Amino acid sequence: MSEPVKSMSSSHATTARGNLYRAAIVGAASLKGKEVAEMLNERGFPAVDVRLLDDDESLGQLEAMGDEISFIQSVRAEQFDRVDFTFFASDAECTRKNWKRARDAGSAIIDLSGALEDEAGASVRSLWVERERGQVAPPDLQPGPCVTAHPVSVMLALLLSRAGKASAIRRAVAAVFEPASEHGQRGMDELHQQTVNLLSFQPLPKDVFDTQVAFNMVARYGPKSQPSLDSVEARILRHYRKIAGEDALPPSLLLLQAPIFHGHALAVFLEMENAVNVPALSQALAGDHVSVPGADEDSPSNVTAAGQADILLSVKSDPVQPNGVWLWATADNLRIAALTAVECAESMTATRPTGKIQ
Repeated sequence: MSEPVKSMSSSHATTARGNLYRAAIVGAASLKGKEVAEMLNERGFPAVDVRLLDDDESLGQLEAMGDEISFIQSVRAEQFDRVDFTFFASDAECTRKNWKRARDAGSAIIDLSGALEDEAGASVRSLWVERERGQVAPPDLQPGPCVTAHPVSVMLALLLSRAGKASAIRRAVAAVFEPASEHGQRGMDELHQQTVNLLSFQPLPKDVFDTQVAFNMVARYGPKSQPSLDSVEARILRHYRKIAGEDALPPSLLLLQAPIFHGHALAVFLEMENAVNVPALSQALAGDHVSVPGADEDSPSNVTAAGQADILLSVKSDPVQPNGVWLWATADNLRIAALTAVECAESMTATRPTGKIQ
């Protein structure tokens, strides 16, 4: 099967230096992979060729790349030949199996699976947080794997950084509500099927969560489910420390599986040094990547956040603690992950003054 070539308009197909690149998406049929493909097109990433790769179950499947339609092909070593950027939106096992093939072929690695953070030279990144801190990482001529920060880590780091600039924070506590889409299409399907089966008094499928998640809220999956909620919670805190800095206030965190299909929701309590002026704090928190809807707009929810590139936020004073304030934040988990990945790739183009297009 011949590899797909995506034609792009001249305004989208060239960088300031007039360069063109080749890219590959491993896990192209996954929810994150589809979002990365959409984000590459939306941001006009200068890739003249985007190869869509996945496992055997997805071979030959048609996927849209902007106005073009491409076939998903198998993940083979030759598919990484002359590829400049490879996005791993696959599961952790597939990423570990294939990433060195892409690296050895000369490709820069952007990992959305979280599988490579312990590899030599790997860095956990969020351009949103780097810009907020004024510490955008300089280009590395031989970069290791770039691991995209967990979306919740990005949300917490950005919000706590801005809140801390407005007033010193004594304590931060966050309850995070996890959507089924963090487990990919299989997680979405299992939540849907559990919902249908409960309403028809049928046995529940539990291959993904190993417990009931429909019409339920849990702090622990069944023993056969991987990854566990505790391990995801630990990953969020690790990524937070890496992108926010070792001196940043670490939040106390509780991760809960919610019976929702899509979008993260966070309830964050902040205890400040001084009494909280809610309008002033709301203004300090709003800005790039954070939107505070007005009173006449829909309040933040995982539904209103779907398809949005911003964090939606509301701020409420605590009725008991004069120095306390509650943040209710929602965001499209897949979109933030994809945007983080593509921004990382954009920042790495400085290390590749010439793409591999001949």
